[in-house]
Amino acid sequence: MLSTERERLLLVDGMALMFRAYYASAASGYIRRTKAGLPTNAIYGFMRYFWDAVEKFEPSHVACCWDLSSKTFRKEQYPSYKGNRSEAPDELIPQFSVIREVMDSLGIPNISAEGFEADDCIGTLASAYCSDMDVLVLTGDHDMLQLVNDCTSILIMKKGHGNYMVYTPESLMEERQLTPRQIIDVKGLMGDPSDNYPGVRGIGEKTAVKLIQEYHDIEGVLRNLELLSKGVRTKIEQDLEMLHLSRELATIRCDVELVCSMDHCRLEFDHQLVISKFEELEMKSICAWLGVAAG
Repeated sequence: MLSTERERLLLVDGMALMFRAYYASAASGYIRRTKAGLPTNAIYGFMRYFWDAVEKFEPSHVACCWDLSSKTFRKEQYPSYKGNRSEAPDELIPQFSVIREVMDSLGIPNISAEGFEADDCIGTLASAYCSDMDVLVLTGDHDMLQLVNDCTSILIMKKGHGNYMVYTPESLMEERQLTPRQIIDVKGLMGDPSDNYPGVRGIGEKTAVKLIQEYHDIEGVLRNLELLSKGVRTKIEQDLEMLHLSRELATIRCDVELVCSMDHCRLEFDHQLVISKFEELEMKSICAWLGVAAG
C-alpha cells in the first residue's frame, strides 16, 4: 500500500522500457528519425512510458537502471545464459546512448554496474532505500516480482499506455498464490526459456508452482522427494545441479556496490537543459508534457 506521508522512489528498468518502446513503434514499419537521420522512435516511446508512470504514481525521486554489457557474473556461472538472444536491431543501438543523455538532461541518474544486470541494480537500490521511502519499480519483467515487499511495489506495464498491474505482497498472493521468495524457487524448478537456462528438464510452470505451493521452497521439495511421483522425483534427482544453478541465476542480487545518492535522484528539472536536449532531438512536444517551456 502506497503511503501518502513517505517520499516515493521510482526505479526505471531502462532496458525493458527501451525494448518495449522500440518494438511497439517499429511494428508499424515506420521509424521516427531526426533530419540528420538519427532514429528516435525508441527514445520517444520510452519518454511516453516513463512520463505516464511519473504522472500516475507521482514519485519524488527517480533513478534509471541499465545493463552495462552481456559480460555478467551469470554468464560466467552459465555460459549459455541469454545465449538465445538475438542482437539488438541496428536502428535501436544508437538510441541507447541517446536516451541516457536524455535522462542526464532531466537530472535523473543512470545506474549500472560492471558484471551485473539492471535487475541487480534495481534490487540493490530497492533494498537500500525501502526502509526510508516507498519504492516503485517500473518494468515489464515478471522476474522483478521477487523484490515485492511491504514498501516495494512492482509496476508491470501492460498493453497500451497507462495500463499497469501493481504488485504488492497481497496482490501477488491473490493472483499466483506465491510469496516473492517463492517466485525464485519456481524459476529454479522450471527454468526460464527467455534467459536460456533450463531448470529441471521436463518440469514446466504448472508442476513447479504446485510443488512450491505444497512444499514451500526447493529445500522442502528435496526433503520430501519420496512423496513425489516417480517421474517427477527422477527428473529432479537427475538435474539437481542445474536446479540449484537455475535458482541462483534467477535470484536478483541486492548487494551490488553502487554510488547513488537520493539527493541526486530528486525529480527536479533544469528547464533550459531539458528544452535544449529535446530541441536537438526534434521532440519539442515532449517539453509540453513535462511542463517545461522556454522562458
